[in-house]
Amino acid sequence: MKPTKNGTAQSATLAEIAREAGVSAPTVSKVLNGRADVAAATRARVEELLRAHGYRRRRAEATRSPLIDLVFHELESAWAMEVIRGVENVAREAGLSVVLSESAGRLTPGRTWADQVAGRRPHGVILVLSDLDDSQRALLTSRRIPFVVLDPAGDPGADVPSIGATNWQGGLAATRHLIDLGHTRIGAISGPSRMMCSRARLDGYRAALETAGLPVDPALIKAGDFHHDSGRRLGLELLRAPDRPTAVFAGNDLQALGLYEAARELGLRVPDDLSIVGFDDLPVARWVGPPLTTVRQPLTEMAEAAARLVLDLGRTHVDSAATRVELATSLVVRSSTGRLRRDHPFG
Repeated sequence: MKPTKNGTAQSATLAEIAREAGVSAPTVSKVLNGRADVAAATRARVEELLRAHGYRRRRAEATRSPLIDLVFHELESAWAMEVIRGVENVAREAGLSVVLSESAGRLTPGRTWADQVAGRRPHGVILVLSDLDDSQRALLTSRRIPFVVLDPAGDPGADVPSIGATNWQGGLAATRHLIDLGHTRIGAISGPSRMMCSRARLDGYRAALETAGLPVDPALIKAGDFHHDSGRRLGLELLRAPDRPTAVFAGNDLQALGLYEAARELGLRVPDDLSIVGFDDLPVARWVGPPLTTVRQPLTEMAEAAARLVLDLGRTHVDSAATRVELATSLVVRSSTGRLRRDHPFG
């Protein structure tokens, strides 16, 4: 880097980076623009030099496409549709389109994806239950492409903007509701342990039991994957136990619906024999019979907040922002929960 008049550092020019890499300036420009016609070794060398010099695209260079990139680790449920709706609402107001991509269950998109985004030069990137590795962050930062993590799977870091929900409070409210109805044997079907939201909901469940003076029984806790099939499979395990729970907190609505199926298979009635609470408040929660008591996670509002934040970051050209927003969850009581019957065999 070169010193400026005020003594601070200034990023190297493209010509200087090209000279140091032993390539032409147009080749460096191709790498910056995500062009595919650059050898992998050359691309890696240039990218490393761009990172080492802290290169940032100048505003005149940073012409953006009218796009927002929306990246899911999995794209297959009504949950994702609520997120898409929220991002679309904001994109439509801003005259932008949304590009969807999926990382096939991985919590970090592949390198090919990062190169494609650099080539598209969108207004911003929103990562859902995903994150970026250091090289991907550097690639987007060098192109002045802002990114926001929605519902982070792990701790995104203090310098990564993120939008989430009060998952711990939601787990606490769900379990307290069941305790207030007289239930003492309360099971839980959580989501993947690697996901921060899943751990927070389960921690809220534990806190509610401990505060009420009830034991936390490991035999009543099952680790699911946030899919319908795991709710059914793990629900059958819980409900076939000799001393089964009288109520279950499912880590999300899809697992709660799987638990409904398990109860039907075993001839159990909801809520007479088993009370169930979900998490998310997807539209289907109102339609299922009986309608599902669940914790409302404001998914559409969270997605709108993420989209507005990423556009704000792009307009202000802020390199990073320690912005972490959590939207409030709330318990929605419907007909899938009821007071524990005095004659319940497991009460």
